[in-house]
Order: sequence, then structure tokens, then C-alpha cells
Amino acid sequence: MKYPMLFGCLAAAVAVSTAAADDSNNGKIKTVFVIALENNNWTQADGAVTGNGQLQIFNNPAAPFLNSLANGTDAPVSINGRQLKISRQFAYATNYHNALTRNDPNDPATLQDLNPHIHPSEPQYLWAEAGTNFGILNDDDPFAIDTTTGDILNSQDNQLHLSRLLVAAGHSWRSYQEDVDLQTVGGVLVNTPLPQSQWTVPLTSFSGIFGSGTVNQFNGTAQYNYAAKHNPMVLFTDTNGGNDATTANTQRLNYAPLQQLFVDLARNDAADYNWITPNQYNDMHTALNAGFMGFAADAARIKQGDNFLSIVVPQIMASRAYQDHGAIIIWTDETEPDSADANQDDLKHTLTEMVISPDAHPNVNGVPYASPVFFTHSSDLRTLQEIFHVTSPLILGDAVNANDLSDLFAEGAIPHDNGNDH
Repeated sequence: MKYPMLFGCLAAAVAVSTAAADDSNNGKIKTVFVIALENNNWTQADGAVTGNGQLQIFNNPAAPFLNSLANGTDAPVSINGRQLKISRQFAYATNYHNALTRNDPNDPATLQDLNPHIHPSEPQYLWAEAGTNFGILNDDDPFAIDTTTGDILNSQDNQLHLSRLLVAAGHSWRSYQEDVDLQTVGGVLVNTPLPQSQWTVPLTSFSGIFGSGTVNQFNGTAQYNYAAKHNPMVLFTDTNGGNDATTANTQRLNYAPLQQLFVDLARNDAADYNWITPNQYNDMHTALNAGFMGFAADAARIKQGDNFLSIVVPQIMASRAYQDHGAIIIWTDETEPDSADANQDDLKHTLTEMVISPDAHPNVNGVPYASPVFFTHSSDLRTLQEIFHVTSPLILGDAVNANDLSDLFAEGAIPHDNGNDH
């Protein structure tokens, strides 16, 4: 069940005509949409796809959309009146890991654990922006107060990070966050976006139950759950505008409720770099109170995210921004321990890393390409710096040691600045 009546307005918002691709970029990626998922392994030591423990996504019946893309069995979907198999524009990684593990730069043939075991979520999102976690090993909101010392925590000042480099180079970015900037009726939040004039920077996490009969348009329930820890740009002072949750914050229009994504796509007004975070139910982080579509526990979490992607991905693909050398990257933040191996940070645990793009690596013998190249969160960061030509003054943090994601794309789609081919 995809809640078609709930989603009809979103589908209508992106009913745009197919536009001819603009080849002025010489076939290279121009616009990027990252969709962030949470806390599930693509593969793990025990290979579990059923039961109540930690499950992997690969071959899991709770993730029919993602698995149909990976094995090329997806049914065609209608995109701007054309029937298209998404898997024809799809490639994925089989050797992708979170921030802690990478190649030894002195011996690229050897894989070593060169970094501390970096968890929970927030350090991974910092890493996605800067190639380091800045020593943060918690999930605190930005500007949280240390109750012992009174110090302000978790907002990085004057640090080089991707969005800062993009702004300096004249590129645009936007963070689309589910459940933010919604209206309140009778003191209770409802699932109706505020007008743009009332948007603020979402500095504080919150969760609850919608009032006035409104429900989430992707899962049909009244539960909401926004987590600032999953919003990487809000963790840096220059891109969060300071400790100011009012409409006076100069950065507020860089943050938008998720509903605005579909409006921006229809207007061909997406940013160059778009970070999309579902709420903590639709990103596979937390199970809904009653489970989801007959699934419970971890299977429900996986099903919630898979269902979200099956709705949102075609909507992005219908846009001119996607069709004109765009790319969707589906990214998962961190690995989890399983019943056969409690060390979640070894190479037996891989993460979901997928690209959907007109410029994705072509299918091989009719099957989507599965890259064996060793990738980490640093690989995404390096690739984004290359796409947007912001490798100067430096490649950020650990990204200097990483393979970029070129192997997931057609030859030439990812530029290599300053001769830094990996």
C-alpha cells in the first residue's frame, strides 16, 4: 500500500514535461539529491533477513523496492508519461562502510581500522560534511548546554565543511527535513507546512502525535519525529546561523519542510546540492507504534524506509533537475552489530550506498552494476567536492584518503579536480 490518495498532491506537483538534457556540462553530474537512511546494514555476518534481531537489507522481503533495483527485477514505473525501469539508471556498492574504516594510504592493498569506532549517528553526519567527526561521539542537538560546565556543545565554529565551500564557490544547497516548519492548531502540531515567511532553522529535535486528523503522507500514521542529529548542515555555526530559532535567522531559507521539495522540483528550483532526511520512522531508524504493513521490529523499520523511497525516488526522477545530469544518492549512516558478529565496525558489515542517475554506471548484461570498490562516507564527500569543483583549498578531512564514487557512474560523469584521480 503506497497511500496514493495522500500522495496525490505530491505527484501532481511534479507532473512536469520531460525536458531535453542540457549537455553544456559535458555529461558531468550537475545536481545531487542525497537521501539519508539510518541504522541498518546492507549485508552482515549472519545474513539475517527475518526474525526480531538486527536484519540486513539485501535480499530482505521487507525491502522489495531496493532489492528489485539491485537485482533488476523492478517493474516499470510511469515517469512523465514514459514507462521506465529505475534499475536501468541504477548502480550500488557492495563494499561501503561508515567512517571508521578505510584503506591504509601507505598500503592501499591493505584494509585497516585507522580510526576510532565512531558512533552514534551525529558523528557520521558530521563526517559526511567535513570528513571528520571533530571528536563528537554523541547525538546532542546543536547549542545543547553541558549541565556540568555550562558550556555550549555541538555546533562547530569556523570549520571547513562542504556546504561552506559550496557557498564560497557560488553553489546553492538546501536541507529538506521531514516534520519541520509545520503549523500548529489548538496548540498541537498538524502536518501542514507553514508559509515560507515563517520558516526557521530547525535546531531542536522533537516528536509526538499530529492533531486535527492529519497523518504522515508516506506511512499513513499520525506520528512525527524530527532529529537534528540527522541534519548535517545544522551542526555548523556558519550554516545554522547561530543559536537563533526565529525568522530573523539569515540561514532559515536553506532549511525547508520536506513537502517543499516537490514544489521546488516542479518549479525547476532545486538547489545544486540537496540533502533529504526523512523523519525517524521513514528513515529506518525507529519502528512505528503499531509496526508497518504487517511487519514488526527491525523488519518494520526497513519496510518504512523502503516504502518511503518507492514513493519519493520516482518524484525526483520526474524533475528536470534529475533528467539534466542529476544524481540521487541513497546513503545509510552507520552499521549495527548482528547475531554472528558483535563488532559492527569490521568489514563483515556493509552499508547501503546506491546511485540513481541518467549517468549511472550502465547495467552489465542487463543487471545493475554492483561495485566492489572500497568506499566510505569519505568517498561521498570527495565525490561531491569533485562534482562541484570545490577541492580547493583542500580535500576535506579523511576524504583525501578515499576512493571517489566514479566506479558507480558512467565514465566521465565525475570530474577529477587537481589531478586527484582515485
